[in-house]
Amino acid sequence: MEIKVFSAPSGDIIYWTDYTAPGDMTLIFLPGLTADHRLFQRQLESFAGRWRLLAWDPPAHGESRPFALDFTLQQQADWLHAILEKEQIRRFCLIGQSMGGYVAQCFLQKYPGTAAGFISIDSAPLKRQYTTGLELWLLRHCQPIYWALPWDALRTVGATSCAQTLYGQSLMRQMMDNYTQAEYVALAGFGMRQLADAIAANLPYRVDCPALLLCGKHDRAGSARRYNRAWSKGDGLPLVWVPGAGHNANADNPVFVNRQIDMFVHKLCKPGKGAV
Repeated sequence: MEIKVFSAPSGDIIYWTDYTAPGDMTLIFLPGLTADHRLFQRQLESFAGRWRLLAWDPPAHGESRPFALDFTLQQQADWLHAILEKEQIRRFCLIGQSMGGYVAQCFLQKYPGTAAGFISIDSAPLKRQYTTGLELWLLRHCQPIYWALPWDALRTVGATSCAQTLYGQSLMRQMMDNYTQAEYVALAGFGMRQLADAIAANLPYRVDCPALLLCGKHDRAGSARRYNRAWSKGDGLPLVWVPGAGHNANADNPVFVNRQIDMFVHKLCKPGKGAV
């Protein structure tokens, strides 16, 4: 994949593209909090040459550092939109894992009618109705919990709470090892406060395109499974449980997740377009 740079006011955002596939459909991969584009390496490998691809390291994550922690989820959506405009990408499906799914929802809120589809992987709805006041308070005050653990213990908890498989856990540790403990704790706490602010804004966050919710059967990150059940029921969105998978379901069971992505995106495409 070709590495590229987008300069935002608070720092440079690094992203990767592969446009070798036929057709005009581009899959946009948005990793979760403290993860980077490597979270999707099994998807990028599988879809290379079959779909056009773009994956980023989110602001202040991975290679997109240094980056001041002074932005909002809505600004991330604006920067993503600017990258798509720069790359002249007109037909795309947003694929967001956890925090990446929140960025995607902010994108759909700010730029309705632009995305061809949206796939949420172990994310949750941003609509205020799905979150309790206590949950909002906890999001704003969780940073001391991260500081309470030694770095080695935090690395272990971070890996085992996100993934079920040895591959998924090893990958999460590799991504966490990009940071010092101070960097990791600051980023995690900042991200949770970002999320709380986006929910508290009480915006419609309407999903105005075909969507698919994927959630690991063993996802133990917060209340992800409860949120997905409620999101599916309340908004009428299809929900598929990923067997043998935790919060990073696409890393734990890439074969299953890739098949779900492939089937979903094929339905978005007209015959003879998007993939071979």
